[in-house]
Amino acid sequence: MSGHGSPHLDLAPATDAPALRVAIVASSWHEEVMDGLIAGSLRACAEAGVDRPLLVRAPGSFELPVIADRLAASHDAVIALGVVIRGGTPHFEYVCRAATDGLSRVAARHGVPVGFGLLTCDDDQQALDRAGLPGSREDKGHEAASAAIMTARTLADLP
Repeated sequence: MSGHGSPHLDLAPATDAPALRVAIVASSWHEEVMDGLIAGSLRACAEAGVDRPLLVRAPGSFELPVIADRLAASHDAVIALGVVIRGGTPHFEYVCRAATDGLSRVAARHGVPVGFGLLTCDDDQQALDRAGLPGSREDKGHEAASAAIMTARTLADLP
């Protein structure tokens, strides 16, 4: 699992900082996994004192960048959540590359952190292990939200 060596991010709300505007864009495929990723992201937002993050659903992971792009124009951080399970065709590589490259462009174009919560797994069990569900080994939704929120705070503190 990739959680080895991950940092502990202090999400305690910054009392002297303005409230962050955070949006979550989440794919609709693989409902059980997505429910866990969304719950983890919402939990991280609550821990950070983010009041009412906006949740927008995308049809699939391929559509995450275009929705994230629109949200980045009016938010301090965007959290992108999705899951793509490898199949027997090259479809997996196309969707993963398009979503990854697209989300990177959104962050760079807007100067807004995009939490990367796109699971790219070989099978359903790998996705479940990362979804933050009871019995999961990792909580990638929480990790993606934490990273985006901490990056937004860092950007706000920069001259």
